[in-house]
Amino acid sequence: MTAIDRSAFDTPGRGRGLLDVFRYHYLLRLLIGKSTSLRYRNSMLGWFWSYVRPTIQFLVYYLVVGHILGMGRRVELFPLYLFSGVVVVNLFNEAFGAATRSIVENRALVRKIYLPRELFPIASIVGAFTHFLPQLVILLAVCVFLFGWAPSFASVGLVLGGILLVLLFVLGIGLFFAAINVRFRDATNIVEVVRTVSTWSSPILYTWVMVSAVAENIPWLYYLYMSNPVTIAVEFFHHAFWDPVMAVAHPDQRIGWPPEMGLHTACALGVTLLSIVLGQLVFRRLERTFAQDL
Repeated sequence: MTAIDRSAFDTPGRGRGLLDVFRYHYLLRLLIGKSTSLRYRNSMLGWFWSYVRPTIQFLVYYLVVGHILGMGRRVELFPLYLFSGVVVVNLFNEAFGAATRSIVENRALVRKIYLPRELFPIASIVGAFTHFLPQLVILLAVCVFLFGWAPSFASVGLVLGGILLVLLFVLGIGLFFAAINVRFRDATNIVEVVRTVSTWSSPILYTWVMVSAVAENIPWLYYLYMSNPVTIAVEFFHHAFWDPVMAVAHPDQRIGWPPEMGLHTACALGVTLLSIVLGQLVFRRLERTFAQDL
């Protein structure tokens, strides 16, 4: 019999995980375009909702926390402090929720054809990032035109670092919950709880100084709090936007970096890398039964 060379063929259903994203980048572009075009389909306001929702959220927090609870009197330029943190948490919440739902929402494709399943969460995360950009544009405009903020290499680096940290962290936990959500739909409820808590688990409506004072006798709790990648990203944004303005307008009211910020950042990076490894392992383990479970 004539031997058949099968070296140029792949075994169906066997991929290389996240590495396949680079191989199937054209499919990723199609999925990103699909999620972006369908998001506001049959909507009268369309992309305008990307501006309306964060604006209303900011106004509610500012009125309740800033005025009624008095944070506006304890933190100078509190509106800028608040908004520069809110945009980070909004990015996390939207990307996390979209990644968790990505496999279930694309059940028709998952059932019919094989393609790297990781493409769905990643496309959802990129789609969420595109809807984060209008909020970032508003923040930049407010800083430049209202407060005279001027970008620097440090501030640009902090912004890019904060965004990258959040997106990588969401990638890890998004892969994990996207896989779990296929078999156990309770995962969606868990994610909603996490998204609710996320706003209060980072220094947005308060400062890290307040957390340090409360946890003074429980140092491990403070270290755990500061190991949250979203918390580190929020502080990056504060020091990219709010702190430079404070340095000019109210230099004596600056809060500064938390102690041992380098250690906290390293811990947050460790948590992020661990989430990616664990998320990929769980995703690869459960993706074998995605079509049957859907």
